[in-house]
Amino acid sequence: MNKKQIRIGLIGTGLMGRIHTNGYKRVPDFFPEYEYVPVLQACCSRREEKAQAFADQWGYKSVETDWRELLKRDDIDAVDICTPNDTHAEIAIAAAEAGKMILCEKPLARTVAEAKGMVEAVEKAGVKNTVWYNYRRVPAVTLAKKIVASGKLGQIFHYRANFLQDWTISPDLPQGGDALWRLDADAAGSGVTGDLLAHCIDTAMWLNGGIKDVSAMTETFIKERVHQGTGEKKKVTIDDACVFHCHFDNGSLGLFEATRYARGHKALYTFEINGEHASIRWDLHDLTRLEYFDHSDEGEVRGWRSIHVTDGDHPYMDRWWIPGTSIGYEHSFIHQVADFFHSLETGEACHPTFRDAFETQKVCEAVINSANERAWKDTGVDWIEKV
Repeated sequence: MNKKQIRIGLIGTGLMGRIHTNGYKRVPDFFPEYEYVPVLQACCSRREEKAQAFADQWGYKSVETDWRELLKRDDIDAVDICTPNDTHAEIAIAAAEAGKMILCEKPLARTVAEAKGMVEAVEKAGVKNTVWYNYRRVPAVTLAKKIVASGKLGQIFHYRANFLQDWTISPDLPQGGDALWRLDADAAGSGVTGDLLAHCIDTAMWLNGGIKDVSAMTETFIKERVHQGTGEKKKVTIDDACVFHCHFDNGSLGLFEATRYARGHKALYTFEINGEHASIRWDLHDLTRLEYFDHSDEGEVRGWRSIHVTDGDHPYMDRWWIPGTSIGYEHSFIHQVADFFHSLETGEACHPTFRDAFETQKVCEAVINSANERAWKDTGVDWIEKV
């Protein structure tokens, strides 16, 4: 097969840049029949030495220090945005106007207004786009989607999720700068809501449909931190923790919690869905397992079963090793790259698109507004994704 090259321009050479690049490098090995293949054409970082070191390590052909110059290049087909949240909108809109395909790190933007402009830009330009909500591509989570879509759970009553970390507990931890921009509201837009709950919300609406309204509370436990950029102590304006409950369009109730102050937890992401006939639950710490309870089982053997999602007939697993052996976090990004390149062949959208992620942004903003005003807030979500 004559392969068609998609030349990648990566903007941002931090953690997510490494993770995405690993995805590009492995896709041709494990999805060899796909017509399109990625080429690591250029990476971009503000400091040339950092960009060059990244290019040398990961195999990019060239470097840029200004993303605007990268967008001008005729040898770039797709732009991957791995920068802090405050730059997503400007870069994505300019990339769309330049006719580039766009893969954007989550959350889509800091605000609904920014996200709306991004959606309008990609749809006006007609460019392929996707957002890196990677947990959809964990095989056990994809299997959960198939089970829910099959109707085996019956009417859904409850959806609950949490995402717990503990890395910001120290009052000596500064805010801002290259490494800690997630603690700076100007750069991040919000704290755990946009960083952690956005993942939970995307997965929840993918599995269970649109979220209609929310009631939330947030807390900032450490009120002031030194800013790395200025050395001055400044007010902390992100949410360190957030809890919200909600109504879904299908009548079920949702309960969500995220915090960076749960001592002992590094990345505890779980969800559980309770239905009329059955329930399912998943834990990122044991990501190859999906737990399933079916009330129609005979009483003597009725109970939670653990499905080890490693067989060849499970989602994505025919690409990997022998049944019973596990894959990991990084594989979810390889799967998203593969799905994006396959979508170029089929002409279908690679979900979540910017428009899908715009709906998640609506929920995030409603959560923050609800907490600030201590009131229920409608989300305005119009969830149409059915895949």
